[in-house]
Amino acid sequence: MASLGALGGAVSPNETSDGDDDRTRSVTPVDATALGLPTLPAEGSPSSNEKQLGNGEPADPHPVDLQGAKEEFHQLARTLTARSHASRRSAPGDVEKGTEEEFDLLAYLTTDTERRDQAGVKRKRVGVVWEGLNVVGVGGAKMHVENFMTAILNSILFIPLFLLKLLHLQRFRPVPKTILHDFNGVLRPGEMCLVLGRPGSGCTTFLKTISNRRGEYLGVGGRVEYAGIGAEEMERQYKGEVVYNQEDDIHLPTLTVHDTLSFALELKMPPARLTGQTRSQLHREIENMLLKMLNIQHTANTLVGNEFVRGVSGGERKRVSIAEMMASRAHVSAWDNSTRGLDASTALDYTKSLRVLTDVLDQTTFVSLYQAGENIYRLFDKVLVIDEGRQVYFGPAKEARQYFISLGFKDFPRQTTADYLTGCTDPNEREYQEDAKSAPHSSAELEEAFRRSKYWANMERDKRDYDEFVKHNGGVTEEFREAVVQNKRGASKKSPYTRSFLGQVKALTARQFKLQLQDRFGLMTSYGTSIVLALVIGSTFLNLPLTAAGGFTRGSVIFLALLLNALDAFGELPTMMLGRPILYKQTTYAFYRSAALPVANTIADIPFSFLRMTLFDIIVYFMAGLKRNPGGFFTFHLINYTGFLSMQGLFRTFGILCPDFDTAFRLGALFVPLTILYSGYLIPVFSMQRWLFWIYYLNPLNYGFQSLLENEMGRIVLDCVGSYVVPNNGLSLNKYPNEVGPNQVCTLPGSVPGQAFVEGSSYVAAAFAMNIGWIWRNFGILILFFAFFQMTQMVSMESKNHASLARAMQLFARESKEDKQLNEELKERRAAIVRGQQKQDISSLVKSKEPFTFEELNYHVPVQGGTKRLLHDVYGYVKPGTLTALMGASGAGKTTCLDVLAQRKNIGVVQGDVLMNGRPLGANFARGTAYAEQMDVHEESATVREALRFSAYLRQEASTPKDEKDRYVEEIIELLEMDDLAEALVAGLGVEARKRLTIGVELASKPQLLLFLDEPTSGLDGQSAWNLVRFLRKLADSGQAILCTIHQPSSLLFESFDRLLLLQRGGETVYCGPIGKDSQHLRDYFAKHGAHCGPTDNPAEFMLEAIGAGTTRRIGSKDWGEIWLESSEYQLLRREIEDIKREALQHPNTEDKPSFYATGLPYQLRLVTQRCLTTLWRRPEYVYSRLFIHLLISFWVSMTFLRLNNSLLDLQYRVFAIFWVTVLPAIVVTQIEPMFILNRMIFIREASSRMYSPYAFAIGQLLAEIPYSFICAVAYFLLMYYPMNFVGNAGYAFAMVLFTELFGVSLGQAIGALSPSIRIAALFNPFIILVLTTFCGVTIPYPTLGSFWRSWLYQLTPFTRLVSGMISNELYNLPIVCRDSEYYVFQPPSGQTCFEWAGDFINEVGGYLANNNATSNCQYCQYRLGQEFYTPLNISYSTRERDLWILFCYFVANFIITVLASRFLRYAKR
Repeated sequence: MASLGALGGAVSPNETSDGDDDRTRSVTPVDATALGLPTLPAEGSPSSNEKQLGNGEPADPHPVDLQGAKEEFHQLARTLTARSHASRRSAPGDVEKGTEEEFDLLAYLTTDTERRDQAGVKRKRVGVVWEGLNVVGVGGAKMHVENFMTAILNSILFIPLFLLKLLHLQRFRPVPKTILHDFNGVLRPGEMCLVLGRPGSGCTTFLKTISNRRGEYLGVGGRVEYAGIGAEEMERQYKGEVVYNQEDDIHLPTLTVHDTLSFALELKMPPARLTGQTRSQLHREIENMLLKMLNIQHTANTLVGNEFVRGVSGGERKRVSIAEMMASRAHVSAWDNSTRGLDASTALDYTKSLRVLTDVLDQTTFVSLYQAGENIYRLFDKVLVIDEGRQVYFGPAKEARQYFISLGFKDFPRQTTADYLTGCTDPNEREYQEDAKSAPHSSAELEEAFRRSKYWANMERDKRDYDEFVKHNGGVTEEFREAVVQNKRGASKKSPYTRSFLGQVKALTARQFKLQLQDRFGLMTSYGTSIVLALVIGSTFLNLPLTAAGGFTRGSVIFLALLLNALDAFGELPTMMLGRPILYKQTTYAFYRSAALPVANTIADIPFSFLRMTLFDIIVYFMAGLKRNPGGFFTFHLINYTGFLSMQGLFRTFGILCPDFDTAFRLGALFVPLTILYSGYLIPVFSMQRWLFWIYYLNPLNYGFQSLLENEMGRIVLDCVGSYVVPNNGLSLNKYPNEVGPNQVCTLPGSVPGQAFVEGSSYVAAAFAMNIGWIWRNFGILILFFAFFQMTQMVSMESKNHASLARAMQLFARESKEDKQLNEELKERRAAIVRGQQKQDISSLVKSKEPFTFEELNYHVPVQGGTKRLLHDVYGYVKPGTLTALMGASGAGKTTCLDVLAQRKNIGVVQGDVLMNGRPLGANFARGTAYAEQMDVHEESATVREALRFSAYLRQEASTPKDEKDRYVEEIIELLEMDDLAEALVAGLGVEARKRLTIGVELASKPQLLLFLDEPTSGLDGQSAWNLVRFLRKLADSGQAILCTIHQPSSLLFESFDRLLLLQRGGETVYCGPIGKDSQHLRDYFAKHGAHCGPTDNPAEFMLEAIGAGTTRRIGSKDWGEIWLESSEYQLLRREIEDIKREALQHPNTEDKPSFYATGLPYQLRLVTQRCLTTLWRRPEYVYSRLFIHLLISFWVSMTFLRLNNSLLDLQYRVFAIFWVTVLPAIVVTQIEPMFILNRMIFIREASSRMYSPYAFAIGQLLAEIPYSFICAVAYFLLMYYPMNFVGNAGYAFAMVLFTELFGVSLGQAIGALSPSIRIAALFNPFIILVLTTFCGVTIPYPTLGSFWRSWLYQLTPFTRLVSGMISNELYNLPIVCRDSEYYVFQPPSGQTCFEWAGDFINEVGGYLANNNATSNCQYCQYRLGQEFYTPLNISYSTRERDLWILFCYFVANFIITVLASRFLRYAKR
């Protein structure tokens, strides 16, 4: 469509007048060509009772009056045009209202449809038939959460369990559960079906299955066909024509709305030649139309955002999701609760859009909506009601209510039809007529009643007729196929995609490039970190000498330069995981192949990574004094960058293959040590264990290191001077020549006796078994690795779609004896309530006693270039025993107002008087109020009962006995009807259950002052919303003061509230006063000012439309905010507030003694630590991953250095093995930071309610980690110490490993506490770990370390103490026995023995001669005892105890930093 026609598929509605419940169903002759539809025969013609579908498809009379559709079309066009006129008249700077030109939707679509018809573009008309549809999922049995111990047992028994699973034994299969039972039906092109049911009944499963998303289920049976095309073929060739829009809005948060839609259109827009426009014109036209239709044109250049990135509002984000799905041009669309978060007026506008698009473009639309108002319900042709996975009604929407009444259910005339139908499936809510004796009482009976009804027979006939039509009229299917092919741009005919693979890569590359470019902070940090690291390395290895001393250090700087960049790609693992939901959504929309994304990622990344590494290589190469010529540098840069690309490909492959970050982390922990150990630097290939050296040849790092070292060494000659000449003068002798003489030897590998220099090529050949002729061979191998890993990414991406295979299931904690008894009591009480023998009692709730008032409330926030006002002179009050609604359009400032009143804002300026009991708010206000926030933030691994108890224990007064708090929690569980979920983990709760838990957690605190709730009914179905508001009503009647924002209330639900505070955009008050029975007070106020609410209108929807909240123009010429300020009701409100204040001040101040927390710090600490320990115990993927990695690294290092003896080489290997202990903090830090920051988010939410102090949080986090740190330290030590044949003091070595482990934990928590986000915390890690490991004296020995670094950083680095202590402990008095190959052989002067010639040298520097009395071939071993090795390195055995406790002090210092940062740095801006 050159617009919606090109878009052809997504969304829409059609409506008649509000009072017309029975819309005309006959076919009326209309000018169909004006709508771009095929001409329909007039009523009374031979086909008057048939609707034309496809090439004359016969059907039942069209359930939607086409004349009505045209009327609706005109109406929508008028409202959009009116809005455009209004926006042209709005103030110049009012971005909320927009300032775009007039937009006539009807003229636009008519022109577009005619243009496409003239071009001969085929139409898609896809009816859907489902027969015998059964869906089986996981969850037939209660699933218990895995814990740390079961994870260990599963690992030990992995192979036996795996073999048993291969035998397909019943015990090891997932327990199946039938979710949908034998569904049947048909939905024709141009029809809309509303899917209704309670949460958990199967609505989402039906929508996913009907839209061909089957990967989440164990099995799908039955027949589903789309215009005669089977589900398998549809998925294979046309999957983009059948799409599902999920409840949650998943987008790339750092893209703007324009970028998001532009990307979708780039991949799904039809060829411009079909419309006679240029591609850019068509692209711009469709995008503008989408933005205007959904009234979000003012957000085009705003970030989409998410819960962590500030962007458009929740309602606007929902409309972006709608626009994106419209851009997919699908003709069968399933919408899952798509109005969640939209205000009533916007929700109605959205559903009207669905109706119009469905009618005009012949789409087939399935929609599930919670809390669908009557005006929304009337827009649907058919309704499907589901109860416990059974189809209990499918037929005309207008006849559904009467059908259920005819079954014997009691009618509630004031209840909306959608809520009534859902209520009939709820055993706790439905009521029966007095004379109904055979009414169905279960889902099976309801299903049986439906199968006996005329609606089942009609549906079967309709299905059979449609099947027959498609079977005998192949043109329907062929026209659809031709239409799909016509819309392709480069893709093959059998491809389900619009663009070719190259076109997809191009669009994705542009998007990924834009994403990176927009992340300026990440780019600057990445470049900054890289440059700082380069400067540190360059200055550490500054101007390496062209002597023997520069041989090993040249290898060090080259290896570090290669390794740091290669491991930089390891940080991409979390990014690969986080992008999966977006990838899955967009591939199901058939935007692009999964395989195109890794290719685009690589291409888009190259400009940034190449420039970053160029800067890095220039600094390191020239500061270190590597061979300074163009050929040397460019070869170095090329090979280093190719090595980086190869390793990046390896880690990205891991990220794609692994189902979660912990699995990828374990896999990374397996490969990272191997790539470092077997790179040829630490251990030359000829010294590797024979049964492990094959790893060397499979390691990309090896080929990079070889080429880089060969490139450098092939260009230089090293002079042999100083200590590399044996024998030499040491510090005090003057006996031996300073240069290599005939009786001396150069100890550098590759030297020739008597020669004063060593060729670099000879050095690498002797020391590393390398050949400088292999440089370009190795470069070619790196290119092959890069290509191979690129292919593995593409193949893995196509075959491993973890998001589609994710099976959501509810996990439960194992019941204790106490829990079992409590759950039994809850079941008994629930059964008694159902039987009517017992009533719920909420008398134990504390009653509010004090009124709450606010006057002249203004709120300004800082924005670029100044400040922005979000609230303007808001007045109001909340009295004890009243339930007050806070309402307004999306973006009007409802949540902002609630945050300000609840004292939750910490940025911006709040002005005005907020008083409790006529007095300024005291220290107890935050503790005495409860605030159920919109975001349901909880500790995911806690059970429902544990979450409620945690709140009750810490927020109720300390004087309240624990038993009383426990009983109160049981009452809350019963009131919230969560008896069956008491032991369920929060992580698996559905949207509705999480919302109830959020409210329960706040109620558990027994709020003495106020209860605030932010959109408590969003995401709930109508029945649950009604139950919740009814519960709030009971609370208010018991004396509680409640202020609550609410979206989309039905008229019945709306009347449960006593008062209303209504805001319009800009945070201005439109009304603040009583609602009244039948909303009479509100109706009278609006009627007095020219807005008359009809008797059948929902006042909650009407008032929003009246003030112009949706697409409709406001009623009246005057701003409703000004009307309010001039009204008598406003003056009355002001007087009432003064009266309330005056009366309150006459009573004494009842505020308790100010205290920040209800309980003391020791009690807080005990509970917080207990919860943290439980969390870690139930998250084996976290703690077990750490243990697994410790075992793995220790195992590989031990196998590499197995059974060390006393040779010179083994002495070096002991040092390398000790150095590997420094890797542990790097691993621990990477894992700890995300966990700490996520826990801090929960703490921020809980701290705002004064639950517990930041000191309790920080100390609890550390104490919970210590047991697991001890286990990891034991595991690492046992695998390190004994297999490698260590001989030092075992107790000291273990203490050092344990303190290192604790240091790593505390360092990770300190970095997390200092960092605002996980991403920023991760950017610190490379620099910190590099500094800690580089300056501890191993990679650069103390004597060769620059004096600047040696004077302070060497002493400051904690790892200096670790290495110094462990080396002195291990090597002290260790006798060294050189192998034959390790002796340095020289010839004494004629007539002298070896000892006579070299004795003075040995006495000066140490070592020993193997043949003292020989007169030729003197064999000199460099060391006699271990201390001769470490003494020159500034290591002393006498300081080892001091070093141990200095390391412990670093752990304590990190802990103090964590506590202070937790206290003063929250990073919680709101």
